[in-house]
Amino acid sequence: MQEIFNRYINHLEVERNASAYTVRNYKADLLDFFHFLKEKKVATLDEVDRHVLRDYLAHLVRRGIVKASIARKLSAIRSFYRYLVREKIIEANPIKTVSSPKLDKRLPSFLTLGEVKRLLEAPDLSTPQGLRDRALLELLYASGLRVSELTGLELGQINLDSNEIRVWGKGSKERIVLMGEPAAEAIKVYLAQGRPELIGKKKSNALFLNRYGQRLPERSVQKVLEKYAAKAGLKKRVHPHMLRHTFATHLLDGGADLRVVQELLGHERLSSTQIYTHVTKKQARKVYLAAHPLAKEKGNETEDKE
Repeated sequence: MQEIFNRYINHLEVERNASAYTVRNYKADLLDFFHFLKEKKVATLDEVDRHVLRDYLAHLVRRGIVKASIARKLSAIRSFYRYLVREKIIEANPIKTVSSPKLDKRLPSFLTLGEVKRLLEAPDLSTPQGLRDRALLELLYASGLRVSELTGLELGQINLDSNEIRVWGKGSKERIVLMGEPAAEAIKVYLAQGRPELIGKKKSNALFLNRYGQRLPERSVQKVLEKYAAKAGLKKRVHPHMLRHTFATHLLDGGADLRVVQELLGHERLSSTQIYTHVTKKQARKVYLAAHPLAKEKGNETEDKE
């Protein structure tokens, strides 16, 4: 089983070109499943049937694992068994008859424009780290980059003449991401004043560096956001993906086409982008008053009185 597992992980890394984040999650989820099989004395992979899988689901529920995590674990197992069938290691795929739990539909959380401005103004621009953090925050909000894409950026991927970034996203798919003038300006200042201080005499092509002159890790980006969210007095738990949510929400609220947002986010399916089609109450009211003939008339009367 260990040899097959190693071959599968190699398949993810080499053939499917999966991201390090995906490989890490699949490893953890499959090892959890294998541990369950060992406890149940299931010796070989072809002994696994729908009854074993349903027992595993019940086991996860008893452990208090949330639906989203259960669905992710099943996805990893489903991918693994597709590989086993393809390689003719087993004949039938037992997980075909097992459904993933129905997930609760939750709207993604995002920041208001006022909250974004407070967050962006929080770094101390008198320090190299502050210059880096302002550039980092501006870029996250301006581009909608995933945190892995942000920390993986090299100097050569940034074009400050056209304000474009060449990004390799999930599955190493290349796309062009745009940024506005504030983000571009913050990066220019960081490259001129902050980055040279951080890198010292070391050599690195990474755009964002830590205080030791090494590539800034994803975990540090989370800490940066937590630090400045607290400094800005935000009452929400701010994380890198929230700025991605905010980027998409603000674009759509501003009238951007859904397919353009899909392309900028690097979503393979439009359905992944459609979750952002929710709008703020303020925007919904604005659109309603502008579009509905009677509501518009009433709304204008109200505005005139005010």
